[in-house]
Amino acid sequence: MSSDRRRVALITGAGRRRVGSVVARALARRGMDIAVHYYSSEKEAHESVDELRGMGVRSEAYRADVSRESDVDELVKAAVHDLGRLDALVTTASIWETTPLEEITADDLRRNFDINAMGTFLCARRAGLAMVEQPEGGSIVTIGDWAIQRPYLHRSAYFVSKGAIPTLTRALAVEFADRNPKVRVNCIHPGPVMFPPDADEEEREEMKQSTLVKSANCPEVVAWTVEFFIDNPFVTGVCLPVDGGRTIFAAEAGGRDRPI
Repeated sequence: MSSDRRRVALITGAGRRRVGSVVARALARRGMDIAVHYYSSEKEAHESVDELRGMGVRSEAYRADVSRESDVDELVKAAVHDLGRLDALVTTASIWETTPLEEITADDLRRNFDINAMGTFLCARRAGLAMVEQPEGGSIVTIGDWAIQRPYLHRSAYFVSKGAIPTLTRALAVEFADRNPKVRVNCIHPGPVMFPPDADEEEREEMKQSTLVKSANCPEVVAWTVEFFIDNPFVTGVCLPVDGGRTIFAAEAGGRDRPI
């Protein structure tokens, strides 16, 4: 890539002030231009764009329903048109619902699957096909969940949908490598990296104690991992827990994590 062409990242779900926006700021600090995706958080998304522009990079906000193929196609098309290319995609958009097993309906399951699994697939496929056309390729980072290995109560629909992310990641890594070996796809399984806004002190302490490192509320670790996946050209098809060792910790998990 010529020195006058800055790299571009699209982060889905970055409109909310959650981990997606932390990733967006981290990549902006590296000089990447940022496409901010949102669905319902329009005000926050445009505030984020203003903040990112203040950091000296180009940034635009785009609304899309990631479960709708036409919306996703227009999202990627618009980002590439406005910002010139697409070098990284990070899929933080998701929904999180707590519903007892007896009350989960087929529509509940479809809604979770449509946004968490299909939305990730549609965004990654469309972004990856754009990257295939670039000699430099690109990097796609999907977001799973550590607890698909140790699911807890009342989130079956969510875990079924998130459980598809590792297979999706590996399948797309193979597909894109066949088309352009410089397009890579990897996955992050976060643990308690960000406290929910309404978490009380007991819940926050419980999250810390559920990890081997006795720490939580560190969304920057996800951004660091995204940067690693973007930078390392020899890593693809990998699903990496970023959870402070929670996946292997034998203590009671508590089941009160919430997605990023």
